[in-house]
Amino acid sequence: MRTGSLGLLEAHLTTPDCGPVATLFPSVRLSPRPPSHRPPPPPPTTTMPLPAMTHSSAFLLPASTTPPPNDAATTYALVVLNQRLPRFAPLLWARARLRVCADGGANRVFDGMPELLPVEDPADVRARYKPDVIKGDMDSIRPEVKEYYSNLGTNIVDESHDQDTTDLHKCVSFVTRELPVPDKSNLCILVLGALGGRFDHEMGNINVLYRFSNTKIVLLSDDCSIFLLPKMHTHEIHIEKSVEGPHCGLIPIGGPSTSTTTTGLRWNLDNTSMSYGGLVSTSNIVDDDKITVTSDSDLIWTISLRN
Repeated sequence: MRTGSLGLLEAHLTTPDCGPVATLFPSVRLSPRPPSHRPPPPPPTTTMPLPAMTHSSAFLLPASTTPPPNDAATTYALVVLNQRLPRFAPLLWARARLRVCADGGANRVFDGMPELLPVEDPADVRARYKPDVIKGDMDSIRPEVKEYYSNLGTNIVDESHDQDTTDLHKCVSFVTRELPVPDKSNLCILVLGALGGRFDHEMGNINVLYRFSNTKIVLLSDDCSIFLLPKMHTHEIHIEKSVEGPHCGLIPIGGPSTSTTTTGLRWNLDNTSMSYGGLVSTSNIVDDDKITVTSDSDLIWTISLRN
């Protein structure tokens, strides 16, 4: 028998009963091939539902309005930046447990509150609307405003040594650290003056929403409100139609979304991709009293405010 045929030899060597190998090579003893044992398939994975986060603009309702149940446990803090005060600044001031002015925001309170309450004596208004804290690098506050509030007992914190964070970042960090709220999920920081003015300032303020994504922060102007919808939650947005809407938008600023689904909008998204250079949901309309949003990416929610 010729053994030069490699293919024939290989065929004999790989024959399971080992007979040909024993014939060709009597001294070779091969064990029979063991049976194949494949591991059992893994159990099916179960996707845990994302925890729900609720949002509401009930803080904009008139003071005489009974707050909805989901707002009763909320603790508000107010941060004022260096832009014109919106018309509802006195209302939010009254709702807040802590009021912080970011540097030049103190000028806006000093000048703007008497303008919003023109029938009252300006001196009385200024004394009543005294910030608890003025914080920042102190490059914008006027000297006479700083002295006025210092004499009233306002805590003035100079952080000019820190040029790596914005004034809003400093104020939010202070609020989350110092305000005694047992459950931080019940804390909501309302920010006035974050929109308008220089575009890079606006982007820096929106970036703070991402830096503190575990804290509810709402940026407000006379025209709209903005807040972050973190991707690790599903979101229920309760619409207060007497004070907001109908125009709204969902913006994938932090990165593209490959899947966003909504309910309650005029033009809902159904497992829709969004990105800059592609689709961005702007000029949508709220149809229902409750909007739901689920996404695989952090999104910015914005809604118009009624005058």
